Amino acid sequence: MYQLVRKFLFQMDAEEVHEKTVHLLKVAEKSASGKSLLKMMYQVRDERLETKLWGITFPNPVGLAAGFDKNAEVYHALAALGFGFVEVGTITPQGQPGNPKPRLFRLVEHGAIINRMGFNNLGAYLASQNLIDYAYADIPIGINIGKNKITPNEHAASDYSKCLDMLYSYGHYFVINVSSPNTPNLRDLQETESLRSLIRAVKDKASELESRGAKAKPILLKVAPDMADEQMRDVVQAAVAEGISGIIATNTTLSREPVQDHPRANEAGGLSGKPLEARATAWVKEIYQEVGDKVPVIGVGGIFTGEDAYRKIRAGASLVQVYSGMAYQGPGIVKMINKQLLQFLKRDGFSHISEAVGVDAR
Repeated sequence: MYQLVRKFLFQMDAEEVHEKTVHLLKVAEKSASGKSLLKMMYQVRDERLETKLWGITFPNPVGLAAGFDKNAEVYHALAALGFGFVEVGTITPQGQPGNPKPRLFRLVEHGAIINRMGFNNLGAYLASQNLIDYAYADIPIGINIGKNKITPNEHAASDYSKCLDMLYSYGHYFVINVSSPNTPNLRDLQETESLRSLIRAVKDKASELESRGAKAKPILLKVAPDMADEQMRDVVQAAVAEGISGIIATNTTLSREPVQDHPRANEAGGLSGKPLEARATAWVKEIYQEVGDKVPVIGVGGIFTGEDAYRKIRAGASLVQVYSGMAYQGPGIVKMINKQLLQFLKRDGFSHISEAVGVDAR
């Protein structure tokens, strides 16, 4: 059914479709019967898929990556669609409009998307108001935080700390995003010493909040796929040494090699979707081999099927996230992936999803 609807939707501007989808989800989550119907249609519950990390229970390992629910407006409806967790944001201290439109492009022939959104969001205060009842979402809610575009890198730590201060009571885990290609010079913060200083500042703010009675929350780092092997090793080792709780691999890529024949290939921004799948899975494996015995890895990039997700899990991902895949596959993607994961577990003789984590990387 979605494939028929998609033909109509893909005739519209991509960002307009996203806005309409968020609106429909808002309508659905205001209705108890609407949410119940979504749960009945899309949720898959099975103990073999339940994952526990950082003392948090994820009902299944398939989450929604940051970038969809930018202002934490529809995470209840997304939970009803069967996601095992939802990551909201990226959220900055002050609201900002992001980059000029158009800034979101489909490359349908490649199952890809290019975006240069630029952290468009309403800011940390309004997000906090939307997150007041996050604990009633039935799934873990992660909060992805970034710096404002006008904030120079030498003051970036202040922005991340402000976000944490305003939002620490409203999420299950937090993600430091220094890997988006759409905020000028943001990826420079992945340089080892800059990253160490940033993580220390964020961790210090977390410790301050915890000393005042806040519950401790895991803080993760999201990395870019466009680093050399040596730099990636330096980044993840430095992050773990500074006490980061997990690594998300990866953000979008600036590479256009897989889509260079497409007329939209020269659009500025990060490329996501199918062309990123192999690259992201390779990074999951390398990061798992580097630090997988110390912190969990979350795999994201090009997941359209259960086979894609399972490949990342076997490469070392304890959890996975989708985004572009949902745009192309529709709201049934989580149900499809979870059902296929159960088939793969049975085929390979695993009694639980955790047994598959990293089997191809050891």
